Amino acid sequence: MTNPTPIVEAVSSRRAAALAFLAALVRVPSDNPPGDCAPHGRETKRLLEDLGFAVEEDPVPEAECRAVGMVSATNLVVRHRFGEGPTVALNAHGDVVPPGEGWSLDPFGAEIRDGWMYGRGVAVSKSDIATYAFALKALIEAGTPLAGTVELHVTYDEEAGGEIGPARLLRSGLSRPDYAICAGFSYEVVTAHNGCLHLGIDVKGKSAHAARPETGHDALRAATDVLAALYRYADGLGDRLSETPGIGRPNCTVGLIEGGINTNVVPDLVRLRLDRRIVPEEAAEGVEAELRRVVEAAVAGRDGITVGIRRILLARAFGPVPGADRLAAIVAARASEVMGEPIPTGGVPLYADARHYAEAGVPTVMYGCGPRTLLDANAHRADERIPVDHLDLATRTIALAVADLLAP
Repeated sequence: MTNPTPIVEAVSSRRAAALAFLAALVRVPSDNPPGDCAPHGRETKRLLEDLGFAVEEDPVPEAECRAVGMVSATNLVVRHRFGEGPTVALNAHGDVVPPGEGWSLDPFGAEIRDGWMYGRGVAVSKSDIATYAFALKALIEAGTPLAGTVELHVTYDEEAGGEIGPARLLRSGLSRPDYAICAGFSYEVVTAHNGCLHLGIDVKGKSAHAARPETGHDALRAATDVLAALYRYADGLGDRLSETPGIGRPNCTVGLIEGGINTNVVPDLVRLRLDRRIVPEEAAEGVEAELRRVVEAAVAGRDGITVGIRRILLARAFGPVPGADRLAAIVAARASEVMGEPIPTGGVPLYADARHYAEAGVPTVMYGCGPRTLLDANAHRADERIPVDHLDLATRTIALAVADLLAP
């Protein structure tokens, strides 16, 4: 394995700078929705250039942004060639979910309290923009002989599905990595994650005066049958437990309902939105077909009722790609050494941008800055946070793992 001393010293020498870099990223909002993320991209580019990196910009056309429900996005790529050899991509996203309510601190303040930095996106995943940037900086400064290239991919559409971020970089040929390490949100080495299907369901009927409801067709009443069928379906998913540790079982959740005209009117339209988590053993298209059958059967035979079903998002599950076992073993070994405890490999029941690299055949793992679990980070919740010292620890781990991977 690579001699860690020069790399660890290079990481430690910039510990304060890395925290300041992360704080600057957190203080610029990049909520998605609405997804107007180009301003954050400009600030990130400036910060990376201040570190001495040459930054390539990939401004996403407005029409492509609108197609995924966003306003603007600019992908950033940094490339550093150490010598002949494979290319390792380090990908983290700068878009974040809106802060919501319930914060005890300013969600854009990047304040440090009791050894934790708080802020929206500090864990998911602005900390890993800092982790990966300062890991690359340490590798350059340490002067360790390496054979290959390291790329930083900073993208801005993870919360919208990743199609105009990582998928675009890979599809267009802007990057052709041999390995990928993606933002991980905790210090477990993740080798698999769930997929996700979002469906929109429109239950349509005919409006009528509430004094003569028999002259209409009640879409809300029909929608209750759809809901009942979906909840029965969700309850029956418990026997599909994934064989991948950490993934668990698939889930189906109805997250949004809207409809009706007024209190005294029979509803003519009810809209539902559902989220179906897909375990790696399931085929995404089969899951969608299964759900469509459940919904259509629930309203079959109802006079005057029709149902429309549209796919909003399909994120396929991420599972191990040939070659990923070596990558995972290297990262886990260095993480265990740095953290001082055995760091396992396994899966997580969410979905992320790692799947785009895996779908392109790139051996991929997820690893980054964060506490022991995603829940400890309050990810996507109020008071999102990371332990301050874990930024330094994650940066060491990534730098050492990349050095091992690119050892001559």
